[in-house]
Amino acid sequence: MANGFDPRATAAPHPTTIGRAGVAYHAGLRSYMLSVYNYMASGVLLTGIVALLFANSGYAAAVLGGPGILKYVIMFAPLAFVMVLSFGINRLSTGTAQLLFWAFATVMGLSMASIFLVFTGESIATTFFAVAAAFAGLSLWGYTTKKDLSAFGTFLIMGVFGLLIAMIINIFLQSSVMNLVISAIGVLVFAGLTAYDTQRIKSIYFEVAGTDMLGKTVIMGALSLYLDFVNMFTFLLNFLGNRE
Repeated sequence: MANGFDPRATAAPHPTTIGRAGVAYHAGLRSYMLSVYNYMASGVLLTGIVALLFANSGYAAAVLGGPGILKYVIMFAPLAFVMVLSFGINRLSTGTAQLLFWAFATVMGLSMASIFLVFTGESIATTFFAVAAAFAGLSLWGYTTKKDLSAFGTFLIMGVFGLLIAMIINIFLQSSVMNLVISAIGVLVFAGLTAYDTQRIKSIYFEVAGTDMLGKTVIMGALSLYLDFVNMFTFLLNFLGNRE
C-alpha cells in the first residue's frame, strides 16, 4: 500500500512508457503525413504530364473546343471519381481506392489540358510555383498550429458552395468582372482550406492509426489536398494569368 504513494516506485516506469509511445506516435504520424503528401504530389505531377501531352497532341483543341459529347465526359468525369471515392470509400479496398485516385488524376489532366490552349506557358509555370510555395506554407501552418480550425473550415466549405452557385450564374451572365471576383475569392477560400484540411488530416490519424482504414485515409487526405492545390492554382491562373 505504501508503494502506491511512493514517487520512486511509480515515476521510473511511467515516463519510459510514455517516451516509447510518444516516439512511436510521432514516427507513425510522420510516415502517415509523408504518404499523404507523396500521393498528393504524385497526383498533381501525373495531372500535369497528362495535360501537357494531351494539349500538345493536337486533339485537345478539337475535343475540348468542339461541340461533341466527349468534351462534357472529360469535364465531368473527375467529379464522378470524387463522388465515388467520397461516398464509397468505406466499401472500397485500399487497392481500389488507389487505382481510382490515379484514374482521377489522369482524367483531371485531360480536363486541364485546356489551360495550355488559353494561357501562356510562362504564366502557367509562374502561377504553379507561386501556388506550390503558398501551399507549402499554408499546409505547414495547418500542421503546426495549436488553433482549432474547425469553425474556420465550416465557413470555408460554405464558401465553396457559394462559389459553385456564383460560377453557375456566371455561365449565363458571362460577366468578366464577376469572373475575376469569383477567381479572387476562390484563391482565398482554397488557401484557407489547405490549412484546414491539413489539420483535419493530421487529427484523423488519431482515429485510424492501427486500423485497416489507415491506407484509405491516406488516399482521401491526398485527394483533399490535391483539390485544394489544383483549385487554388486554377483560380489564381484565371485571375492573373496571361492569355495566348
